Amino acid sequence: MKRILLFILLFSWAFWNCQQIDSFQKDEKLFENIKLLDSYLQNNNGRIVDILDPDVSFGHSNGWVQNIEDFKKDFSSKKVIYRDIHQTELSEIKRYKNTASIRRKIKVLGTYKNQDFEMQLALLEIWIKKNAVWKLWSRQSVEIKP
Repeated sequence: MKRILLFILLFSWAFWNCQQIDSFQKDEKLFENIKLLDSYLQNNNGRIVDILDPDVSFGHSNGWVQNIEDFKKDFSSKKVIYRDIHQTELSEIKRYKNTASIRRKIKVLGTYKNQDFEMQLALLEIWIKKNAVWKLWSRQSVEIKP
């Protein structure tokens, strides 16, 4: 009897976990928007605002904190130019209702005030789903020192 109960519990747990994974795999749009974010940053594409929530907050590794207006101003002035953004790791995905928390690492090459830079960043991004569209609501980056 204990074995049957244990089997049922393990089967239920495994089935529930597979459902969780399937729900993330089915929502490819979130992952597409994460890739779009990197691409838009790298190519200085103004369409980036299409995937940003109006209440977005960017916390940069150098201590800057930007709202949407600060971001638009700096982005259009090309204050920072990203030449390459490459995701190296996707370490955590959590989802609750219409909110997703993503932890990932990226390698970034770019220029700031005519100075080239290269760095590894750990990111925490919070995405919210509004009207079936995933929008970046908050992003915090921290430099990973070698």
